[in-house]
Amino acid sequence: METVSSAPLFARKNVVYASATLCCLLWGSSYPAIKSGYELFHIATDDIPSKIIFAGYRFLFAGLLLLLFALAQRKPIARLSAQQFQQLTVLGIAQTTVQYAIFYIGLAYTTGVKGSIMNATGTFFSVLLAHFIYQNDKLSYNKTLGCLLGFAGVMLVNFNHSLMDFSLVWLGDGFVVLAAFILSAASLYGKRISQTVDPTVMTGWQLGIGGLVLVIGGYAGGGTLQVYNAASVAVLGYLTLLSSIAFALWSTLLKHNRVSMIAPFNFVIPVAGTVLSSIFLGENILEVKYAVALVLVCSGIWWVNKRAR
Repeated sequence: METVSSAPLFARKNVVYASATLCCLLWGSSYPAIKSGYELFHIATDDIPSKIIFAGYRFLFAGLLLLLFALAQRKPIARLSAQQFQQLTVLGIAQTTVQYAIFYIGLAYTTGVKGSIMNATGTFFSVLLAHFIYQNDKLSYNKTLGCLLGFAGVMLVNFNHSLMDFSLVWLGDGFVVLAAFILSAASLYGKRISQTVDPTVMTGWQLGIGGLVLVIGGYAGGGTLQVYNAASVAVLGYLTLLSSIAFALWSTLLKHNRVSMIAPFNFVIPVAGTVLSSIFLGENILEVKYAVALVLVCSGIWWVNKRAR
């Protein structure tokens, strides 16, 4: 019988729970950080190419940082077959270039509070997609109920104060949800790649490739990015560190655990994003609908992760 000590480190429950929570806390803090970055770099709301460059440098630097870290650990960062490099390129363009281009645009047209709650749909997309991909990760009564509760919470934030008028801005809220779906699908693809490529090396390459494409595309579209003060550099540095740590940890967790076990920890993201957006951006969270939406989203994720008797 296998002992606890012989189990992979990132398959032990206490390590899994702590690591997954840390990842989601970091991702939750990205909402106010990104919107603060727009202000510090003087990027206008409709200046999409400059937003793309901002995102590109964040992920390019994060990818390089991870590859340097892997190199320091004496991991073979360049020992990849043509097929593996092709897979990492596809993953980088999907998970970083396309997903974050859509996400950054969406976040510019919605609030940090609303965006963090809308992005929680990624948890339920992961559960639904895993049902069709993995034989040991099928939908159950608990998972179905959890998905319904979560989507109900996401829909609630799009109603006005009287809850009589539904308002969803496609370029803002819609793009955030679309980005969540793309990230969920790409994460499942990354889980498959991580079986043959070290998670740190895989994440470094996919972030670096995706970030480089974003930078080139942003400049090609006429965007610019000028450093005005030390605060702007600090925000970009924080987002870079956030991405490198969170994505490397998450990829490792997905490699050793079921998707439906890891995905529910995303409940930390809307909570952290909502609270931090209120603190650092001064956004109003004292509305009943936000409280109810958070309860529904978190309840949904709890049901998704609840074991059937």
